[in-house]
Amino acid sequence: MRHLFPHQEKALRLLLERARRGSRRPVVQLPTGAGKTRLAAEIIQRARAKGKRVMFVVPRLSLIDQTVESFATDGINDVGVIQADHPLTNPDMPVQVASVKTLDRRKDWPPVDLIIVDECHEMFRAFLKRIAGDELKGVMVIGLSASPWARGMARHYDDLIICATTAEMIEAGRLSKFRVFAPDHPDLSGVGTDQKGDYNEKQLAKAMDKPKLVADIVTTWLRMGEGRPTLAFCVDRAHAKHVQAQFEAAQIPCGYVDAYTSADERKIVRDKVHSGEYKVVANVSCLTTGVDWDIRCIIDARPTRSEMLLVQMYGRGFRTAEGKEDCLILDHADNYKRHGFVTDIHHDRLDDGVRKAAPKRTKPLPKECPKCSHIRPAKLKECPACGYVPEGIHSGVESEDGSLFEVTRGNSKKKEGPAHHTRIGSSWIHNSEFYAMLKTWASRRKYKPKWADNCYYSVHKKWPNQYVNVPPKELTREMHNWCLADQIRRAKSFAKSRHQHGDGARNARR
Repeated sequence: MRHLFPHQEKALRLLLERARRGSRRPVVQLPTGAGKTRLAAEIIQRARAKGKRVMFVVPRLSLIDQTVESFATDGINDVGVIQADHPLTNPDMPVQVASVKTLDRRKDWPPVDLIIVDECHEMFRAFLKRIAGDELKGVMVIGLSASPWARGMARHYDDLIICATTAEMIEAGRLSKFRVFAPDHPDLSGVGTDQKGDYNEKQLAKAMDKPKLVADIVTTWLRMGEGRPTLAFCVDRAHAKHVQAQFEAAQIPCGYVDAYTSADERKIVRDKVHSGEYKVVANVSCLTTGVDWDIRCIIDARPTRSEMLLVQMYGRGFRTAEGKEDCLILDHADNYKRHGFVTDIHHDRLDDGVRKAAPKRTKPLPKECPKCSHIRPAKLKECPACGYVPEGIHSGVESEDGSLFEVTRGNSKKKEGPAHHTRIGSSWIHNSEFYAMLKTWASRRKYKPKWADNCYYSVHKKWPNQYVNVPPKELTREMHNWCLADQIRRAKSFAKSRHQHGDGARNARR
């Protein structure tokens, strides 16, 4: 049996206290990656020690086997699965694992003394009606969620137990730190909302699934992604397929997962991510729960008004892992302009379902730097990316077109690189190495002899005269990605120029 961390011990203590006070439908909030399944295993073990029968409910069939495996790691082996044709189906087992939809189709549930509902913010009407009925009135129901903020949850659950916030878990080292970079804002002016208050999916897909935006996702990752294992969150299946195709066209192996991907296929994708065969996986918001993959970069290409969805998406990258310093978030959806920093999203009570005026934000939204488009904390006067100060104090730092800028908080300053160095990804290399690797790239691509000189000049605005005798050097992974992104950018620029000149010539002929 694995030990409990302090935040899990706190959750268990508070849960027992609230139960003694009469709470029969409490919700335990723990951030994504904080070990909700491990906490559930401890609750189950204690219930079994008293001879109680327990049912653990997951929102999707794809999470059943993963849950059973996790329980086995904690020594819980007397498990039955409520699912047709599942090899572990056995109603006599004292611990049952089931999906919500399977339970909805069955009139007779096995007799239990305790029900634990994973991801309880995903509120299924028939299930909630069933647990509120006379048949289960005496059964305790415990909800688990990282984002228990769904409208009307207070009508079905009677208490909210907040054990730790994402910010607290990061500070304690239990979750990964993160850095965020944000590009230009997508145009969503023609996108309406659906019945749940989020963006209309069809209209949103039309706005986001444009060749330039999809291509920018790939070139940005090549420049900034550092080759990290990455999840890309897309709007719909067509959008995700186009993102996958663009990555593969750039020779970046990319997997694909949607709601119709089977459990076995998902395992294959996961294994390929962990082996390094897949660098990126494009998905349609279906890898937002129950994903314990080693993900170190999130591509957010899915604008959302939902705080719950945002927290679930970004949480996929917050698990700690050996050698992982932080999670990189590439926000192509402009979600930080809607929600602020993910660590600022917090609610201290369950929603009662009564419509009310939008609450005033306790913290102002980040601001965009008028000079370089960097999104910075609202109270931070000096831009950490380019040094711009509204009062007009000149920083002497020039900004570059077409770059992503880091979203930061606090009073951090921009870290200037050492003299005579070039920034590639998140690291700095000496200009001589940069030029030497440009020579290698030019040779392999059979470019003209002056290509490396011209490329160097385009970056530094001066010629590499002092490095002309530097021998070619093998490319690093980061430099290879930089060159590939530069090649794609130049091709797009050339195509745009040809299109503009073509329009000009046609207009002249008219």
